Amino acid sequence: MTEPKIISGFSKLDRLQKIEWLIEQLKLDKETLEQLNRFQLSEQAIQQLIADLSENQLSNFHLPFSVAPNFRVDGKVLTFPLVTEESSVVAALAKAAGYWAKRDGFHTEIIGTEKKGQVHFSWNGKPEKLSESFSELKEELERDVAPLTQNMEKRGGGITNIRLKHLPEVRPNYYQLDVAFETCNAMGANFINSCLEQMGKTLKNWAKANGDFRDDEKEVEVIMAILSNYVPNNRVKVWVECPVEDLDSDADQAHALAMKFVQAVHISRHDVSRAVTHNKGIFNGIDALAIATGNDFRAIEAGGHAFAASSGQYRGLSNAGITNGNFWFSLEMPLAVGVVGGVTSLHPLAKLAMQIIGQPSARQLMGYLAVAGLASNWSAVRALVTTGIQKGHMKMHLSNILNSLQVSDEQKQAAMLYFQHREVSFSEVQNYLKEHAK
Repeated sequence: MTEPKIISGFSKLDRLQKIEWLIEQLKLDKETLEQLNRFQLSEQAIQQLIADLSENQLSNFHLPFSVAPNFRVDGKVLTFPLVTEESSVVAALAKAAGYWAKRDGFHTEIIGTEKKGQVHFSWNGKPEKLSESFSELKEELERDVAPLTQNMEKRGGGITNIRLKHLPEVRPNYYQLDVAFETCNAMGANFINSCLEQMGKTLKNWAKANGDFRDDEKEVEVIMAILSNYVPNNRVKVWVECPVEDLDSDADQAHALAMKFVQAVHISRHDVSRAVTHNKGIFNGIDALAIATGNDFRAIEAGGHAFAASSGQYRGLSNAGITNGNFWFSLEMPLAVGVVGGVTSLHPLAKLAMQIIGQPSARQLMGYLAVAGLASNWSAVRALVTTGIQKGHMKMHLSNILNSLQVSDEQKQAAMLYFQHREVSFSEVQNYLKEHAK
């Protein structure tokens, strides 16, 4: 590939100029413009809205918008909207939903909704001076940030606590203003960051007014002010349970499934090699629903993985067991989400997704996301301890294999029928096509 020249002001070029620059600098096919145009939306207003969501937009990268019905959650039957390129994820969710709908469904419990952020700073004065004056400083922080919090407070949210933390083990003279927030139905990132940045300004002004700067002009140095995606007190628990005998129509098979399933989950709780893949399976479901509803799946994953390692060892996020003849399977994790503002309120399909799932509150959506994670995890682990993961996965992947081999619709239908009860692999599909070539 030809190395492009360094360019200044690329973002100021219009869309066509950006594409022309790429074609020229990277020696791309002349058909590149036509290809990019094919994925643009014909309705200009919606296309402009999508383009404005990001920077340097050239076209749209489409992913399937799917649904999985039959989710019984806290007694209510729901359909989950999903955005993922992996067909087996949608199939797994739908299968788990139908299975557990017949067994009293999924149950949720919101453990907390506290979000956090910090003002990170250095204090070069005497430690006792800062701690003794903190109550006074706290009053100034709350007063100065009040114009930013008043609307959130009207909705029942706002700042719930401000703590001073001294962390010399991180670096000498290092402190935090550790701030807790309730953001109601908003994810709240912009709100939290605006409050924290104002607190940073207030901290510096307070130090100038109250500190002795004759000897040290930098008694306070604000390093940064930013929310944290680690929100262990913004947490949800979801679970399913039933008598062991109800897991399968055959009693022996039911007991064997329960024992092997619990064993597999136990391994994920103690072996990091399995735990990472185990949790990836959980996020298959969570991410698909998060993207569909316009939520930040990257922040959700970061917080989830941190929580998985909070004991000092990275562990599987779900747990399972058999108690008094009852099989249970649960998931507890932090989930910071929003149902107002941002992409959720802007993207037409995110709005539709919220309608499909019943316009939930942020607390309800926390539960639904965790349910999607547990459902995905159930299907994956069940397959692993019974038929193996590849049988179902490759069946769902068959369509992608056939599309990559550019077969006709007639060949595709014949191949789908042929492999309905056969093992699927790329080589087996290739062999079948060669044998049945006209």
